[in-house]
Amino acid sequence: MFRFEDPIYLWLLAAIPVLALLRFVGIRLKRKKLRRLGDAELLSQLMPNVSKYRPAVKFWLMQAALALLILLLARPQMGSKVSHDKREGIETMICLDISNSMRATDVVPSRLDKSKMLVENLVDHFTNDKIGLVVFAGDAFVQLPITSDYVSAKMFLQNIDPSLISTQGTDIGRAINLSMNSFTQQDKVGRAIIVITDGEDHEGGAIEAAEAARKKGIRVFILGVGDPKGAPIPTGNGGYMKDNSGQTVMSALNEQMCQQIAQAGKGTYIHVDNTSDAEEKLNDELAKLQKGETSSVIYSEYDEQFQAFAILALILLVIETFIMESRNPLLRKVSLFRRPGMTTKRQEEKI
Repeated sequence: MFRFEDPIYLWLLAAIPVLALLRFVGIRLKRKKLRRLGDAELLSQLMPNVSKYRPAVKFWLMQAALALLILLLARPQMGSKVSHDKREGIETMICLDISNSMRATDVVPSRLDKSKMLVENLVDHFTNDKIGLVVFAGDAFVQLPITSDYVSAKMFLQNIDPSLISTQGTDIGRAINLSMNSFTQQDKVGRAIIVITDGEDHEGGAIEAAEAARKKGIRVFILGVGDPKGAPIPTGNGGYMKDNSGQTVMSALNEQMCQQIAQAGKGTYIHVDNTSDAEEKLNDELAKLQKGETSSVIYSEYDEQFQAFAILALILLVIETFIMESRNPLLRKVSLFRRPGMTTKRQEEKI
């Protein structure tokens, strides 16, 4: 298995296309200034040693070397040993509501951000358990298949946003059904589905889905986020969502619906507010589940792989150094950067 010890450096790779864009803009501005000086063909004859392709070759060599150096700093590693680890734990699928109503700020900093922090703390509490992540609004999909890789779980959690699902609404039933089919096939393992939502179920079928989960031995816990009194939904530009009549939309936590779903799934309803009580209650409930033997594929004895990246970067830098931006007068007849079939004006005159 290939991994990076410091994946934060990979974000620096975004500088590569930015530099390319800046170079493109610079070339356009340079050509515009040259056109003001005179005819392009005449200027080319006045500057016979200026190469059109050498600067581009040097630039892309430098870009490739920069990318390799960034990857080097991220410390690429290769797992040289694979083991199947046996652990005693439970399996948990988390269903996170990412509908627009989760942008409401009646819970600080917002319903969605509070939910993400709660999930992150929950992952930190896990040791030998497996976790999966489903996001839902008007539709639902698996954001993270069930795994014991907690680092990946946190990385996927950071990228969750309402824009991931274009179909708005709140279909809790679909999320529960999808989660039921996402567990492993191992026996005698406690399983739980944790639904984090404001309870505005627009599609129906959530209670029936929770009952189906209970029959399979899966307990459904509902974490209700928000204020039952309601709160406006920010639009992101300083305003709030409005309905067709121009009135501000108020989104309220539907505690009754949450309690009914939890009861149908033989679980517990927990209200999430601005305290840490919800996290403690959830941990206590999960601790009651039966811990069974779960198997995980573990990659260990990682070997550093930065040497290959360092060698390639060094080779590219050496090549870039030896390539001059202008043509060497001593090697004028040697044209490595001219397209096949092209001839100079002098060659045409001799012909």
